[in-house]
Amino acid sequence: MNDFRVHVPQADLDDLAARLTRTRWPEEAPGDYGMTVDRVRALAGHWIDFDWRAHEAELNAIPQQVTEIGGDRVHFLHARSADPGALPLLLTHGWPGSTVEFLDVLGPLTEHFHVVAPAIPGFGLSGPTTGRWGIQRVAEAWAGLMSRLGYHRYGAQGGDWGSGVSRLLATVAPDRVVGVHVNYLPTPGSPDGLDAQDRARLDKTMKLAANRHPHQILFAATPQTPAYALNDSPAGLLAFMGEKFDTWADPATPVPDDRIVANIAHHWLFRTAGSAARLIRESGPGGPPGPCPVPLAVAVLPGDIVQSVRPLAEQRERITRWTEYPRGGHFAALEVPDLYTADVTTFFRTLANR
Repeated sequence: MNDFRVHVPQADLDDLAARLTRTRWPEEAPGDYGMTVDRVRALAGHWIDFDWRAHEAELNAIPQQVTEIGGDRVHFLHARSADPGALPLLLTHGWPGSTVEFLDVLGPLTEHFHVVAPAIPGFGLSGPTTGRWGIQRVAEAWAGLMSRLGYHRYGAQGGDWGSGVSRLLATVAPDRVVGVHVNYLPTPGSPDGLDAQDRARLDKTMKLAANRHPHQILFAATPQTPAYALNDSPAGLLAFMGEKFDTWADPATPVPDDRIVANIAHHWLFRTAGSAARLIRESGPGGPPGPCPVPLAVAVLPGDIVQSVRPLAEQRERITRWTEYPRGGHFAALEVPDLYTADVTTFFRTLANR
C-alpha cells in the first residue's frame, strides 16, 4: 500500500485539448434524439478551458493511496477525521461516475467519520483492469481493503453500482459492516395494496426494467466494441457520459459542468472508459442475493431515474431509516451535498450511539 499523488503529464493534457479542438461535429438531428450538438460543443469548450492542474491540487489536498488487489490497482481517497475514535465510512460511486462524486462531501463527512472512497477497479484513478470484476468481487475487495487499513467495524454507503456493492459488502462481512446507506434501490413487485404515489413509482421502476438504457444493453453484450470509440474520441466520451449527468440529475439540481468535465476527464486521462463499461457484463444478471443482513437506510430522491417503494422494500429489507429528499436526482452527493451529508451522518451516528 503506497501513498499517491495525482500528476498527469502535460503532453496528455495537450493531446486532449488538440483532439477536442479537431472534433468532427455531426449535423444536428431533428427532435429529441439525444445530446444536442450545442450542448456537447458547450461542454467541450468548458473542457478545453478546464483547469486540470487546479483539480489535481484539489485531489492532492486529500490523502490518497494505491494498493493491488487481485492483480489490479485500486486507488482510494482516505480522509481521516480529527476524532481518532470516529467510525470508518466506505463510499462507493457508480457509473458513469468516479471518486469525483464525493469531493463535495468529504470535508463535512470527516467531521464525523474516517472516510475511505475507492475508485472501483477499472474506473478513473484505479486505471484499467486486466481481470474480470463483477460487483461481488468488488465487495470482497472492499472487505479486504478495509481489513488492510485496520478498520474492523465500519459503515458503507453508495448509489447506482455503489448501492449493490455496499449491500453485497454487508453480506460478505456482516460482522464488520454496522449499517448500509443507499440512495438508489429499485423495488419491483406487485401493485396490490399500494397507494397512488407508490403505484406510480412501481410503474416507473417496471418500465425501466423492461426498457433498459441502451448503454446497458450494449455493455452487457459487447462492451469492448464501443471502447475503441470512447477511448479515442474525447468528444464522443463527453457526449456518451455527459448525457447521463444531464438526464439522470434533477433539473432543479443539475450537476455543475466543472464536475461533469472533471469526472469524464478521470475516465479519459486514465483510459478507463472501456474497462468501466465491462462491469455490467462481468457482474452478470440479478442483484445482491437475499436481504441486507445489517440495518439499512434508504434515501429517495424525486429526480432520480427510479424511486423506491417503501412497502415493497420492507418486504425484503430491514429498513431502519427512510428519507424522502425534497430535491435531487441520481447523483446525490454531487447534486444535494447538504442533504446527503446530513442524512448519512444522522444514520451512522445513530447506529454508533446504540
